[in-house]
Amino acid sequence: MGEYIYSFNEGSGDMKALLGGKGANLSEMIQLGLPIPFGFVVTTAACRRFYRDDYQIDQEIREEILLKLSEVENVTGKLFGNPENPLLLSLRADGEKVMPGMLDCILNIGMNDEIAEGICKLTKNHRFAYDCYRRLIQAFGCVVYGISPSKFEDILEVQKEEAGCSEDSELPPDELKEVIDKFKKIIKKETGREFEQNPVEQLMMGISAAFRSWNGKKALYYRRLANIRGIDATAVCVQSMVFGNLGKHSGTGVVFTRNPMDGTKEIFGEFLINAQGDDLRLGKNAPKHFCKLENAFPDVHKSLPKICDILEKHYKDVQEIEFTIEKGRLYILNTANAMRTGIAAIRTAVEMENEELIDRNMAVARIDTTQFDQFRYPIFKKEDYAQAQLQTRGLVAGTPVSPGAAVGRIYFNTADALAAHDDGIRVILVRENLSVENLAGMAIADGMITSLGGKTSHGASVVRTMGKCCIACYNDVKINEERKTLEICGEIFKEGDAVSLDGNVGVVYRGKIGTTRPEYSDDFNKIMKWADEIRTLKVRANVDDTAQAREAIELGAEGIGLLRTESMFFSKEHLTAVRRMILADDAVERREALAMLLAAQKSDFFEIYDIMEDRPVTVRLLDPPLHALLPHSPEEIRTLSEQLGISYNKLTKKVTALQEFNPMMGHRGCRLSVTYPEIAEMQAEAATMAAIELKRKRGIDVVPEFIIPLVALEKEIEYVKKIVVSTIERCIAREKVQLKYLVGSMIEVPRAAIIADSLAKEADFFSFGSDDLTQMTFGLSRDDAGEIMKDYSDKQIFDDNPFKTIDQSGVGKLIKLAVRQGRAVKPNIKLGICGAHGGDPVTIGFCNELGFNYVSCIPRKLPVARLAAAQAAIAAAKE
Repeated sequence: MGEYIYSFNEGSGDMKALLGGKGANLSEMIQLGLPIPFGFVVTTAACRRFYRDDYQIDQEIREEILLKLSEVENVTGKLFGNPENPLLLSLRADGEKVMPGMLDCILNIGMNDEIAEGICKLTKNHRFAYDCYRRLIQAFGCVVYGISPSKFEDILEVQKEEAGCSEDSELPPDELKEVIDKFKKIIKKETGREFEQNPVEQLMMGISAAFRSWNGKKALYYRRLANIRGIDATAVCVQSMVFGNLGKHSGTGVVFTRNPMDGTKEIFGEFLINAQGDDLRLGKNAPKHFCKLENAFPDVHKSLPKICDILEKHYKDVQEIEFTIEKGRLYILNTANAMRTGIAAIRTAVEMENEELIDRNMAVARIDTTQFDQFRYPIFKKEDYAQAQLQTRGLVAGTPVSPGAAVGRIYFNTADALAAHDDGIRVILVRENLSVENLAGMAIADGMITSLGGKTSHGASVVRTMGKCCIACYNDVKINEERKTLEICGEIFKEGDAVSLDGNVGVVYRGKIGTTRPEYSDDFNKIMKWADEIRTLKVRANVDDTAQAREAIELGAEGIGLLRTESMFFSKEHLTAVRRMILADDAVERREALAMLLAAQKSDFFEIYDIMEDRPVTVRLLDPPLHALLPHSPEEIRTLSEQLGISYNKLTKKVTALQEFNPMMGHRGCRLSVTYPEIAEMQAEAATMAAIELKRKRGIDVVPEFIIPLVALEKEIEYVKKIVVSTIERCIAREKVQLKYLVGSMIEVPRAAIIADSLAKEADFFSFGSDDLTQMTFGLSRDDAGEIMKDYSDKQIFDDNPFKTIDQSGVGKLIKLAVRQGRAVKPNIKLGICGAHGGDPVTIGFCNELGFNYVSCIPRKLPVARLAAAQAAIAAAKE
């Protein structure tokens, strides 16, 4: 057995990296004895070879494919390319991680003019034969030839309208033959070639297209969106076709073993009669709910729940199962761990632990950190919601595809939605079909309205995972994407009109309804409790003020890893005094101004310490350039000149003199303390006296941690530390108290990482300022990198945004170097990170691996950081 092709009975569930998720699961289900249409997998190794061979399938691999094809023929008793007993194939690309609808799929491969007629004779069902052929040409035209889907859809819609049909399945055979002829003409016109009649070449061309789809635009976008990294190829499953479009005794469907919207332990699903899988997954038709399966297919309704139970217990997770019914016989086409909302993921993890299906480590490890923001997504305010009900603003009751509440203005295409979002407008995306082709628009929208597409379509899976509210309105709604109008029960809405969506019950409301944020659920709190018990990495918060400190405590912060003292200076109460200090002509005037600030700064620190109690607080000395605290417009300068009694011209000259060409690499950080040591003295005294006062008033021992920013030289930290320590010791002596404190260094300049051994002689701890360290290492301003980042991501130069996830091959090496050197001098030196990366799960894993003491992030990211730290500990224990 080579590495390129595996039959389903040769693989296993632990081979996802080679077989893709679909191929591995099909192999596993064959071993479980489930009814799986036989086939084989063209592996990820073959895909990599395809890329190396200049996008060609090597002759050796072609021969292996044909060898496995003969095995499928033997198992099914059918022959590929034989019109008297034809074998038709489905082809589905699938990577190691689930990417619903992002990779290509083609059904009915092997159909051609001759075989279509052969199937007509064999089945006596002309409609079935031509429907399969029509589907193949349409999919082949889009996937292989790259023709716009709308060119085929437009022809089909016109044909249905002329024939008086509302559904594809109602088109009679003669009409389908006309559609086939028109589809062939489209291919000839667009490509200059006839539709491929050779079944083997169809298969090879389809596999090639599926391989190419791995690097298609929507696949690349989705992988960035879903944080899928480290996977460089897709596998392709080639499977014998079973047919759900053989008439009223056939159908197709999808079931979840538990409700993917809220996690309820119940089978949740949809199906279509006389249809193929794409009709359901692409959201082309309004499906029937699972509860109606009993009337349509009673035997299947009995057997399917048993299969659901087998698969959920086997995989120990909620399963999303695709099935086809051919003449009353059930076939399982695929199973995968279900994509679900964050709320459903938390609930199912907790309940499965209670059921002893999984342990707590597994419950914590399987939660997707990217879904955590969903727990704070808005819900309607009770009073506003009640008012909307009284005013009968509810327009239509549709199908709730994805739960939640959304308020915004309607837009009808991705381009307009993105433009509105860039202007700060909350967007409700309105589309006829919930297609993954609109992924970029779905990602920025607060909610979606569609007139087609069920709860089990690919688009529905994506929006649920994103936590976006979505409603499908099959009746009483008309969407005209070209004219940009939405008609609901006779009332017309135009682009930019405001609506509110209740995705829990599926109601669209006229106008805006007020929203609020929900409380965390008991299940959420339980998962967080387990995570806190598992993790070893402490989690702190970056805060600016008391409000953020309180929020941090509510969200589980174990301290403050970065207190930005300059933020206190921006308050209206302090700003004038701060500006007086900055504009002072000499040190004497500056100290007079600082004396006025001392009491205010001490009060600020006291409030922060009081909130944090005995938790550690890292106080960063003043960091930004001084001109950032000054006015810049003539009107603001004139107002300040009157407040301070300084002439307008003199003040203007001072403001201008303090401006810098590159301020973020200029007079800031520890350089301010070198030039203006009195500022560092004031801040050290204020923080120390606040700690002493809290100890006297509340008996709480605070251990202030002072961090010196932007250090690049050993003599810088020596100089500033001396100022800080002498000030602290003076306060301690004067107040006759005992007080522990620490003085550390920020590592945010590459040189600081390189000379970390020298800095460790002076520093009690290192805090890695990853934002500055990243921009200085790359020579790229994070404030100006937006367009560059987009270009680099689109062209796959950056796999990850280095300002969101630590660049481990560059910046990460500097961090490792600093850690190694720091520990060589002080084996127990405390290590933390306080940049934006402190809330990134991948970076948290990196910090855990290096043995950091803590990570620090903005309060909103604290639950993510706590969970990610636990997951990092679980992963480390496995290794």
